[in-house]
Amino acid sequence: MAEKKKNRPNNSKNNQPNDFIRYSSIAAQTIVVIGLCFFAGYKLDQHFGNEKPILTAILSFLGVFAGLYLAIRDFIKK
Repeated sequence: MAEKKKNRPNNSKNNQPNDFIRYSSIAAQTIVVIGLCFFAGYKLDQHFGNEKPILTAILSFLGVFAGLYLAIRDFIKK
C-alpha cells in the first residue's frame, strides 16, 4: 500500500538554510565571473605587452556587468 506523505507547513524557518545556500552561491558565482574576467584581461595584457592595463580594465568591467546580470537573473528566478 502506498504511504501518504505528510504535509509540512511552509514557514520561513524551514527555508532559511536553502535561502542561505542560494544567496551564497549567487555571490560566489558573481565573484568567480569577475575574477576570471580580471585574470583573462591581466594575462592578455601580459601577452600583448601593454604598458597600461587596458584589457584588464575592460574585461574587469565586463565581468562586473556579467556578474550583476547573472545575480539579478537568479534573484528574479524563484
